[in-house]
Amino acid sequence: MENLPSYFIGFAVFFLGLIIGSFLNVVIYRVPLRESVVSPGSRCPGCNTDIKAYDNIPVISYAILGGRCRNCGIGISIIYPAVELLVGLLYLLLFLKDGLSLLLPADIVFVSLIVPLVFIDLRHKILPDAINYPGLLLMIILRVIAPDPVIIEATRATWHLTAWPVWAVSLAGSALGAAVGGGSLLLVREGYFRLRRVEGMGLGDVKMMLMVGAFLGWQLTLLTIFLASLLGSLIGIGLISMRGGSMKMEIPFGVFLGPAAIISLFAGQPLIRWYIGFFN
Repeated sequence: MENLPSYFIGFAVFFLGLIIGSFLNVVIYRVPLRESVVSPGSRCPGCNTDIKAYDNIPVISYAILGGRCRNCGIGISIIYPAVELLVGLLYLLLFLKDGLSLLLPADIVFVSLIVPLVFIDLRHKILPDAINYPGLLLMIILRVIAPDPVIIEATRATWHLTAWPVWAVSLAGSALGAAVGGGSLLLVREGYFRLRRVEGMGLGDVKMMLMVGAFLGWQLTLLTIFLASLLGSLIGIGLISMRGGSMKMEIPFGVFLGPAAIISLFAGQPLIRWYIGFFN
C-alpha cells in the first residue's frame, strides 16, 4: 500500500468514511431506541419500505433522489448525508495527520465513537452507555496497541516512569486521562448539585469524558473540557439572547464535548504550546 499514490489512499480513506458514516446514521437513529444496529436493514422512516442497495449509496443516492424516498416520496433529513460527509472528511483529515501509521486506525475508531454521541445528545439529550462503556474499554486497548508519543512523554514526565515499557506507560497515561476526564466532570456535577440542589449535568457526560480521557491523555482532556465550556458559554449566551434573556433551557453538554475532543485530537498540542508561549 505504501507504493500507492497518496491521493489514491486519501480517496479510499474518504470513501471508507462515507460508508462508516452511513452506518453511524443507523447507530444515531436506533441506539436511543434500543434497537439492533444490525437488523433489520435500512428502511424508509415514512412507509417502512426496505431501502434497496442502489438507493443506499452514501451521499450519491440522496442527491439523485432529491432527498426523498423512492417509494412514498417523504422527505429524508439532510442530517443523513451531512453525517456521511462529515465522517468522510474527518477520516481524510486523520489520514493527512497520521499517514499510514498505527495512530490512523486508532484515531478513526475514536472519531467514529464521538460523532454518534454528539448527534444522539443533540436529538435525545442522552449519551448512551451502549457507546460509552464499550468505548472506554476500546480506547484503553487502542492506547496499548497504538501508543501516542505525546501521551508517553507527558506520562513519563508526570509519574517519572522512565524504566517502564512503552505499552505500560501508555496504559498508565490512559488511566490517568480517564480519571482526569471523568473525575473533573463528576466533581463539577456534584458541586453544582450541592450548591443549587438540582442536577446541572448528567452522568452521561462523565462517562463520555472517561472514554475521551482514556484516549487523549490528561493534557488534551483538560483542553477538551475548557474548549467545550467555552463553546457552550458562547452558544448559550447567543441562545439566551434569542430567547429574550430567558435562562430556562437545557443545553446538552455532550454536543460541545464531542467537537472539542475532535479539535483537541487535531490541534491540541499546538494550542497548548501557543497558550504556554504567553508565559515564556
